[in-house]
Amino acid sequence: MKNIAWSLILTSAIGSFGLTPPKENHLIQATSLVNHKKYLVDVPSADNLPLNQIQVIGSHNSYKQPLDPPVYQMLKKADSTLVKAIDYSHLSLSEQLDRGLLNLEIDIYADVKGSKYANPKGLEWSTAGQVKPFDPEGIMREPGFKVMHIQDIDFRSNCLTFKNCLQELKSWSEKHPNHLPVFITVNAKDEALSKPGFTIPEKFTAEVYDLLDKTIQDNLGSEKLLTPDMVRGKSKTLETAILQKGWPKVGTAKGKFVFILDETGPKRATYIQNHPSLQGRVLFANAEPGTPEAAFLILNDPKKDLAKIQELAKKGYLIRTRADANTVEARSNDKSTFEAACKSGAQIISTDYYLPSTHFKSDYQISFPDQSYCRLNPVTVKK
Repeated sequence: MKNIAWSLILTSAIGSFGLTPPKENHLIQATSLVNHKKYLVDVPSADNLPLNQIQVIGSHNSYKQPLDPPVYQMLKKADSTLVKAIDYSHLSLSEQLDRGLLNLEIDIYADVKGSKYANPKGLEWSTAGQVKPFDPEGIMREPGFKVMHIQDIDFRSNCLTFKNCLQELKSWSEKHPNHLPVFITVNAKDEALSKPGFTIPEKFTAEVYDLLDKTIQDNLGSEKLLTPDMVRGKSKTLETAILQKGWPKVGTAKGKFVFILDETGPKRATYIQNHPSLQGRVLFANAEPGTPEAAFLILNDPKKDLAKIQELAKKGYLIRTRADANTVEARSNDKSTFEAACKSGAQIISTDYYLPSTHFKSDYQISFPDQSYCRLNPVTVKK
């Protein structure tokens, strides 16, 4: 959900900045998710298939911890429907990968000098003992990208810094060197909340994007990456490469991570600027078909875009779609969006519910019929 929507909620929720927490603080239990038996999935006979001929399930906002209870209660009083949309949380990145998920999503905020997000405003709405300590090791004061959903509001993360997220991924990968390729979608967050008093994010300039690339290379390692340059090879453009030559084989991509910048408009243009076909870049871009950089597409509505996704998938594009959003499907136990996502041939399907919710009662849980998170693609595998 875009931060602009939360600006509207906050206006009615807190009036003038500095409102004390509600007198009644019915703490919401931030129950830890049950860690089921860990396993790694594999796909029979997939090693010789190109990447676009598998279909995987991953998570959305994969780093997210629950809202602090006082923040939740304040937002709930303002708009109970909208606050439901962010009432979910996840296992650690490593635990998700151990379960077999092959796509993670990480939201990053630039913090070139450090300390910009070290003291979230949401902590001011809590009294002593209401919430767990935030950043006891002080890593939020260090320069570098920070990981959270919404600054000052939804700021709890299983890995507070992007550096720590990457180091966790590297450690996991080294323990499982033959793992299937893992797709990492990245949102470059810089939207400000309209209410005065909240942290104003830094913009993603070309220099900040350069730092993003370097951060990934330094903390994960170039040997762990499948980049646009590797896929393009000697082809004239990245799009030409994936449409004519095809994607690398699953077997050659084992042990690697594929990063995708999930942005459009000016933020996407800035990342591509001076890097035609994403030459020298680490991340793929959500680029429009017909452009030199096109290879990955984000199409989040598999019902509305079913035919479009099928057509693009058959051509050779890699596509991310969603099984659920804003907790809606989970609350109604409705798997029709997931079923459409499976039929679409989108190679990546994200969900908030690889495990049932611990925030409300529901049996909703997403996996393929054999309880795995990876299978041969029903649309793109050639019969």
